[in-house]
Amino acid sequence: MNTWDPENYDNKVHFVSEFGKEVLKLLSPMSGEIILDLGCGTGDLTYEIYRLGAIPIGVDCSTTMIERARKKYPEIKFFVDFAESFRLKDPVDAVFSNAVLHWVKKASLAIESIYLALKGGGRFVAEFGGRGNVDSVIKAICKVLSRYEIDAAKLNPWFYPSVEEYASLLENQGFKTIEAYLFDRPTRLKGKEKGLRDWLDIFFGVFFEKLSLDEKEEAYKSIEEILRPTLFIDGNWVVDYVRLRVKAVKI
Repeated sequence: MNTWDPENYDNKVHFVSEFGKEVLKLLSPMSGEIILDLGCGTGDLTYEIYRLGAIPIGVDCSTTMIERARKKYPEIKFFVDFAESFRLKDPVDAVFSNAVLHWVKKASLAIESIYLALKGGGRFVAEFGGRGNVDSVIKAICKVLSRYEIDAAKLNPWFYPSVEEYASLLENQGFKTIEAYLFDRPTRLKGKEKGLRDWLDIFFGVFFEKLSLDEKEEAYKSIEEILRPTLFIDGNWVVDYVRLRVKAVKI
């Protein structure tokens, strides 16, 4: 995540923030509340929290993303830190996170950090990839990379939990789970024919690092060929996202 191009992120996968606005409804920020946006990226949802009258703080592990967030929204405080280990000097009313926590394999450590960041009775609201997320894409990548004797499963950087798995982690930390559910959210990518390639470049780079440029091009063509019958719809790539949405309270 530290190597992402923030301009590329804003221009090609801005749907991440657009979908996150739905999660803000579950958060329901109130005027004057202090809210931490965990994994804020370039700050678009942090700014939405600000517009709703709360006092947001943005944190992300990517220096380049935080630099862009500070330029876009100088009225908001942003800092660089990691979900697994961040600590706040003063507790906040709520922690919000969108499309981030599936990148944190040590989920229990992130949940501990979130718990410690909250005031008693504070709420945690998040959405991220859940069990089955982009499953067809991952299977296609595994199949194609096996031709190059690359075990893609070992390179997988994500944690896509079930409802029961994540709720158990929350409750073991001391949270009360208010709601937690999985839902399918087929997601249309920008870029028409090139959409899948651009999306793979942004989110799946680790899988293709050992390939030459020619091999990568060959791999992309093979992945497109496998996925086209099911994911290329009316001239656009539509990816099989599955999201896990949760709301919990510190008790």
